[in-house]
Amino acid sequence: MLTVTDWRDLSACRHSDPELFFPVGTTGPAVEQIEKARAICGMCSVREECLIYAFETNQEAGVWGGFPEDERRRLRKRWLAERRRQRQAS
Repeated sequence: MLTVTDWRDLSACRHSDPELFFPVGTTGPAVEQIEKARAICGMCSVREECLIYAFETNQEAGVWGGFPEDERRRLRKRWLAERRRQRQAS
């Protein structure tokens, strides 16, 4: 398992402007910005680690693991429910 710093060192976005991954809004220019961020995430070998980090640390803003805020919020709810089920089963 990679540590927090390990996956970041391997990320496709490590040399990108961080602002790209934190668009303001969800319409107009922000849509293009989100798509650019997602394209970088799509080429990333540690995309899953990034997404899990966002879930575990409750990152509410930005594009993480290729998912913008609204999509990630829905995924996180399912992820949390699955974790609860796993804990109850063990």
